[in-house]
Amino acid sequence: MRRLGDVLLCTPLIASLRRAYPQARIDALVFKGTEGVLEGNPDLDHCLTMPAGSRKLPFPWRSYDLAIGTQANDRPHLIAFLAGRVRAAIVPGPQTIAERWKRWHCRYRVDNDVERRHTVEQALKLADALGIARHPDVVPPRGSAALPISADQGAYAVLHLAPMFSYKAWPTAHWAELVSQLRQRGLRVVISGGPAASDRALGDELCALLSPDGRAALVDVIGQLKLGDLANLIRGAALFVGPDTSVTHLAAACGVPVVTLFGPTNPEVWGPWPVGRTGRGETPWQRVAPLQQNGNVRIVQGLKACVPCSLEGCDRHKDSRAACLDELPAARVIAAIDGAGAGA
Repeated sequence: MRRLGDVLLCTPLIASLRRAYPQARIDALVFKGTEGVLEGNPDLDHCLTMPAGSRKLPFPWRSYDLAIGTQANDRPHLIAFLAGRVRAAIVPGPQTIAERWKRWHCRYRVDNDVERRHTVEQALKLADALGIARHPDVVPPRGSAALPISADQGAYAVLHLAPMFSYKAWPTAHWAELVSQLRQRGLRVVISGGPAASDRALGDELCALLSPDGRAALVDVIGQLKLGDLANLIRGAALFVGPDTSVTHLAAACGVPVVTLFGPTNPEVWGPWPVGRTGRGETPWQRVAPLQQNGNVRIVQGLKACVPCSLEGCDRHKDSRAACLDELPAARVIAAIDGAGAGA
């Protein structure tokens, strides 16, 4: 019941449920507009949606044998209480009287740890609480549309320029330098983004900084692909580079080499989940490390002493910038790419 990335990172739990209960009907309830990240998911029977502000539920009272809430806030708990005869959920740690009902109504509980435990690990602890085996891989969506580029025509890199919020963004001039360096390494470059006008504006700003040859060689799919089709495009890529955003989580799940740029966000909790991680632990990532790798994912982190502050930019709001990312030079990102072996 949150954003695209939150939904995607619940898919290991859904896959664990499907393997434990192969004959069960398994539905997911998400906010309208986020269902695309579950397109083609083989572990789900239905994806139900509701508007973020709606009070009308798309199912009858207690129509499920088991309801699972994957966030500790009020709405997921209330919906689970209304939906299931038995409930499992993530529950708040320090208890107030107002929140004790969340522990009371759940037969299976996992304490919330939003400071150190990775979001995927948090969901998989619900599998532990239910006594079922874990399936630890994130399941990306699948689309069916024809793609504008193929690996058969030569290696290509996908750059996702736009995060949802400005404080996660990397300067456009750095993206332009990265495009030029990737072309020198023999990679074609695809730029991706969502349908928002701000994503389109960022793509246009990048194109304006490139040479005429650079603009002509660029493959621009901003606003053109559904998430399932974008996942199919990323699966064929030699490299993906993106900020801390849902599409970067999707790229990591596709198994390609991923280089991602982190500033204010804590990678312990939100670092992209690497394919094939089987070990247990609170997180595969360190809180602070200039460059770290796990599986197919490399995280390049800003170098300022305040990183990660876990705040919404230097001005403490979603439209502010983050100096740690503004000051992250393209040379560091290019060095991480070369180390990942993504050259042609």
